[in-house]
Amino acid sequence: MDNATVTEGKVAAEGSVVVEEEESQPSIIDWKDLWKPMSLIVGLFVVFFYLPIDNNRFAGAVIESLALAKWYAEEHVILCLVPAFFIAGGIACFVSQAAVMKYLGAGAKKVLAYGVASVSGTILAVCSCTILPLFAGIWKRGAGLGPAVAFLYSGPAINILAIVLTARVLGLAIGIGRAVGAVVFSIVIGLLMYLIFRKEEQAKAEAAMMMPEPEVARPLWQNVTYFAAMVGILVSATWGKPAEPVGVWNAIYSVKWYLTGGFAVLLGILLVTWFRVKAYKVAIAGAVVLTLAILFPHEPLVAFSAGIIGITVITTTTRGETESWFLSTWDFTKQIMPLLFAGVLVAGLLLGRPGSEGLIPSRWVSGLVGGNSVGANLFASVVGAFMYFATLTEVPILQGLLGAGMGKGPALALLLAGPALSLPNMLVIRSVMGTKKTAVFVSLVVIMATISGLIFGRFFA
Repeated sequence: MDNATVTEGKVAAEGSVVVEEEESQPSIIDWKDLWKPMSLIVGLFVVFFYLPIDNNRFAGAVIESLALAKWYAEEHVILCLVPAFFIAGGIACFVSQAAVMKYLGAGAKKVLAYGVASVSGTILAVCSCTILPLFAGIWKRGAGLGPAVAFLYSGPAINILAIVLTARVLGLAIGIGRAVGAVVFSIVIGLLMYLIFRKEEQAKAEAAMMMPEPEVARPLWQNVTYFAAMVGILVSATWGKPAEPVGVWNAIYSVKWYLTGGFAVLLGILLVTWFRVKAYKVAIAGAVVLTLAILFPHEPLVAFSAGIIGITVITTTTRGETESWFLSTWDFTKQIMPLLFAGVLVAGLLLGRPGSEGLIPSRWVSGLVGGNSVGANLFASVVGAFMYFATLTEVPILQGLLGAGMGKGPALALLLAGPALSLPNMLVIRSVMGTKKTAVFVSLVVIMATISGLIFGRFFA
């Protein structure tokens, strides 16, 4: 064998050793951290590359999506969500975990816990999104799954004004069916959620038994008065206009802003008396709000927005409890607001605003909810669960669908599933209590609404 052959053999052998050493070295790429952002970027590229902007229906759906988000921002964020965020922050800051678990926890007396949670909607005339900060607040403080879910469903579902309007516009039978169904739903769904996840609930109950008696900064009646003032602001500011300008509801609507101002004055007095806020801060904020209310009598959002800015300045410039209150409020806002607006945009893109169309033609919906079949009731329940309904808007929408041939069974199914759920609502619930519990909750609402629609439609066709 010549020297060249020997040399080539050595080079080949050494080369193979080098290759083996290179292959044995660990990769510097962490594929677990790389594939998710890469998939997102590629997915967004594909979506924008094939975006059908020349399609009239798609372009109209995009406009509807943005219009729904704009309407939501105008009608619900300032008057509904912001007060709800402050209430939720107050719950997280001023209500002790032990107190919540005593009355609403897994080990609380079932009659008291479910009784209080199931009728909360008679006080809170809120939509499926406004209830979310309040639900997140009591959940964070240790409320049991069953009572918390009962509260989550009943808040927007058991709205006295909406039920009365339903009975007047859609008929007494549907109004009574909605009222009874909403109360029964909240209790049954809460109990079923408790049974399905009872191991976790038992662990909560054991933890509650080990928890020491809470040390409170002020007596219970003071906290109740404080929360009553904030709930009064929320309810009076969001009081809807009745269908007819007569009766008690219209009388309350005509003075809603005076009531809102009265509750705001009460809150200011409580902040000075019990929360050690400087009186001059409250006086300056109140003077600004009153001035704007006089200057812009037909634009109440101007004065209300100034009040929000005022309470924000007051809480952030006063050390102690009020500063913690604002930080808790801000935590809920950061968690919930982005998901809500993302859900509103998607809901608007698919279904449009009330009276308008998104990607899904309205004739498909009206054509699939006629009669009283299982499919019609199930479809009505699913559409109601994903569509966003502001408080009271579900009544005129259903009035139009009934006129287009919708069955009374599917109408009740939509009423029982719609106001309590929506796509934005689901996204936030998932961030609060997880995917599994959210999926079970939504499924229970849809199934029970479908069954209720079938039963109702059989007797009231």
